[in-house]
Amino acid sequence: MNISVLIPLYNEAESLPELCAWIKRVMDKQNYSYEIILVDDGSNDGSWEVIEALKKENAAISGIQFRRNYGKSAALNVAFEAAQGEVIITMDADLQDSPDEIPVLYERMLKENLDLISGWKKKRYDPLTKTIPTKLFNAVTRKMSGINNLHDFNCGLKAYRKEVVKSIEVYGEMHRYIPVIAKWAGFRKIEEQVVEHRARKYGQTKFGFSRFINGFLDLLSIFFVGKFSKRPMHFFGTLGVLSFSAGFAITVWLIADKLIAIAKGLVYRNVTDQPLFYIALVAIIVGFQLFLTGFIAELVSRNAPERNHYQIAKRI
Repeated sequence: MNISVLIPLYNEAESLPELCAWIKRVMDKQNYSYEIILVDDGSNDGSWEVIEALKKENAAISGIQFRRNYGKSAALNVAFEAAQGEVIITMDADLQDSPDEIPVLYERMLKENLDLISGWKKKRYDPLTKTIPTKLFNAVTRKMSGINNLHDFNCGLKAYRKEVVKSIEVYGEMHRYIPVIAKWAGFRKIEEQVVEHRARKYGQTKFGFSRFINGFLDLLSIFFVGKFSKRPMHFFGTLGVLSFSAGFAITVWLIADKLIAIAKGLVYRNVTDQPLFYIALVAIIVGFQLFLTGFIAELVSRNAPERNHYQIAKRI
């Protein structure tokens, strides 16, 4: 099978018939073998009934229905497990992503032997209250992830090599950072494609301002897990040693300063009368706690069932 088109959706009953018909026209024109996997994330507007009707009209369509709303990441993860195509295309169900982009993405994936292509909606039809935070958000993500050639990490229109989606796990709200997750899994052939952004035709957006706050917290989680999941002591231990050393050094300096003053017969203050002493004390305690946290995390990591699970590229 050439292509799997994965579409997570929540309350998009109006747009589904038009979207699936559009995808079918593109696939038939290019003579691609394909499947369309629609994941209903607990919709309550009759989306599942629409999917059942579409399935009767087109055998290439299959559907997965959640009992309740779990979020886009969960829908994508389930779709990744079910996908069988050589190239996996993900897109949103709101008709803001154009299926006409699929042939370009597919051909480029094969021609350049890429792992992932992320869409970039260079010209957007969103209000400034959404576009400005998005630009800032993407800039921070580029800086922290080191993927400097992507402008839009959260674009729903992406293309993947099959091996990529079978090697990564998406949970929580991590769908925004799939390129980052793929990079941490060892897939580094990540490129960008300028794609069309269409104005929403039906319904309303399902995302609010809280996604930017949650997104930043998710980025910190990915950064930590990707870099220190198998060696947490390197993170917590380093911070703990630095904090403990700083507090200990300040304490030694305060005591030495008092002893020198006594030896010279100068006026001095008791160590416990100085605010700096209590700052040093807190630094010592925090450093000790961070070191213990790293030690406990190391024990948990060493006993995890996937402690020796690594991404293997090839065998001969």
